[in-house]
Amino acid sequence: MQKSSVHAASNFVDTNGISLHYLEYKGSGPTIILMHGLTANAHAFNGLIAEGLAPAFHVISVDLRGRGKSDQPSTGYSMKDHAKDILGLMDTLKISSAIIGGHSFGALLSLYTAANHPERVEKLILIDAAARMHSNTKEMLVPALSRLGQSFSSLDNYIEKVKSAPYLNFWDPQMASYYKADIKDNGNGTVTPVPQLSHMSEAVNGGLEYPWLEYIQNIKQSSLLINGPGVYTLDAALLPEENAMETVNMMQDCLYVKVPGNHQTMLYGKGAKEIVEAIRYFLYEENK
Repeated sequence: MQKSSVHAASNFVDTNGISLHYLEYKGSGPTIILMHGLTANAHAFNGLIAEGLAPAFHVISVDLRGRGKSDQPSTGYSMKDHAKDILGLMDTLKISSAIIGGHSFGALLSLYTAANHPERVEKLILIDAAARMHSNTKEMLVPALSRLGQSFSSLDNYIEKVKSAPYLNFWDPQMASYYKADIKDNGNGTVTPVPQLSHMSEAVNGGLEYPWLEYIQNIKQSSLLINGPGVYTLDAALLPEENAMETVNMMQDCLYVKVPGNHQTMLYGKGAKEIVEAIRYFLYEENK
């Protein structure tokens, strides 16, 4: 399949007291709202777009608060805060309900939204997130979080730091725009990652207070859980297949699909191609 070159429109919307940035890819299919991982940004799904997710679908990819070009309030990073941002965006764009999905933290946010605002969610696309991740998840995330709060001498220096991460066993051109959107220029040639560790810590700790097992068991929407069980760090997958299947079996209507790659690399290359194929099947073929 030829790589997609669909243009992204960069837009802002005022919602829940902040300015929220999003990328919009026009497409012929239904609307999919995508939310990225904990410290990522809206460009995290560029690999999927390149493999044809748009224009097959109308895709809206959001910079969650505190990331990318969205506002960075000093506090307010709970799932409830994030969900209010997304619902406000939907209200402004006059989207009464949509297919909601995300990667990692964004997938958990999708679950939260479906559980608490079911009328706004048609179907769920969950990319590498489940009720129970690997038991050493906090330790496994250290390499990804270690960049926060640091300054780098240049964008090139930052990219070299990123490429040395243990979970990146190949480099895809679509990764460049994602990591470029991850940093801000300090005006003196140096760059610093946009997400702040205190905000990300609030997001993680706030997520622990919710009854995830209850949410997962009660969600009625048809769902797709895509798992990338390759080695991430510490010689293990961030979401082992057995943990993913545990969540799939708890849900009322959930399709499981395994793709190549780990928690990060699955979003690019062969993993991205198979994710797009799985989404097409889930939305167009499964219930025929």
